[in-house]
Amino acid sequence: MTTPSVSRPQVAVLAGINGAGKTTASQHILRDAMRIPSFTNADTIARGLNAFDVESVAAKAGRVMLDHLHGLAAARQSFAFETTLSGRAYARWLGELARDGYAIHLLYYWLRSPDLAIRRVTDRVRAGGHHVPDDTVRRRYARSVRNFLELYRPIVTTWQVYDNSNGQRQLIAFNNSFFDTVLDPDLWDVFNRSADDGGTNSPTDG
Repeated sequence: MTTPSVSRPQVAVLAGINGAGKTTASQHILRDAMRIPSFTNADTIARGLNAFDVESVAAKAGRVMLDHLHGLAAARQSFAFETTLSGRAYARWLGELARDGYAIHLLYYWLRSPDLAIRRVTDRVRAGGHHVPDDTVRRRYARSVRNFLELYRPIVTTWQVYDNSNGQRQLIAFNNSFFDTVLDPDLWDVFNRSADDGGTNSPTDG
């Protein structure tokens, strides 16, 4: 795949369940490969608001982030942000940006089960990161995949889905703005089914 054209403003959406490795992946992809200068993370904002209880200010941090992103869009700047994609809040706005000339690139980082996501969050907490309740992760898991497939995938310019279960960021399918390409049909099938079964019927998650 080629580096996106910089002739028009770009938005990169780094999506996936908590613990999927979105923030880690952003460092190389955004700055080096996509050359997007601005990355906004609601978790970072929340830590600035209340480092002792990030979840308690998550909603406020989300609003602060959205206001910031709207400001960047009004200035026709290229930018990136991170989301679990478990909600529908960004769909209409991204569609408007696409119609206004933005190229929207969605990179989805998937884990093969909610249990794996919970373990990753636990590991992150041990390393000094913030906690997300187990039931919140489970509730978001299937909804995040379903929203990608049904709501966000149709409105973006390009998309990529990575299996990050083993920390190797395996690309399993993508769309280059013209057609879909599936590189691993078996994993792509499991990914699609995880929108309904929450990953409970997936293979060993590593």
